[in-house]
Amino acid sequence: MNKLRSMRMLQRTMLVATLALAIGCTPLIRNHGYIPPDEDLTRIVVGQDTRESVRALVGPPSADGVQRGGDYYYVQSTFRTLGFFAPEEIERQVLAIRFNESGVVTNIERYGLEEGQVVVLFRRVTDTGVQDTTFIRQLLQSIGRIDPGQFLGSDS
Repeated sequence: MNKLRSMRMLQRTMLVATLALAIGCTPLIRNHGYIPPDEDLTRIVVGQDTRESVRALVGPPSADGVQRGGDYYYVQSTFRTLGFFAPEEIERQVLAIRFNESGVVTNIERYGLEEGQVVVLFRRVTDTGVQDTTFIRQLLQSIGRIDPGQFLGSDS
């Protein structure tokens, strides 16, 4: 009787472990961003609609162009997370609505993940000249460089 009970307990434990493993390996799909549907995009007339009318028709953009009054960009990404692994971007769409100087639509373009490129961002920062050096190390390294005459007020 005791052996039968332990066998059933082992079966239940194995069933729970198998279910937990199956649930843990199920991919989690997350969507970020917004791309207007094609029905809304067909209502935009190139050469006629303006920034204001585009905003009214399809909503505000995810990002504006670099310059004030620049182009509109709508971005949507889909990420898949599997277990404890890092999320992986499996789909990306970028919709660019371009405007001329007068603010009238000149072009509507759509890009996918296959057109995506890694963009290296640079920042201009003044170099401190200190690399991986702690304050204590700097203090100890400067001990031999101190001229006692600086503190005594002697003229050199």
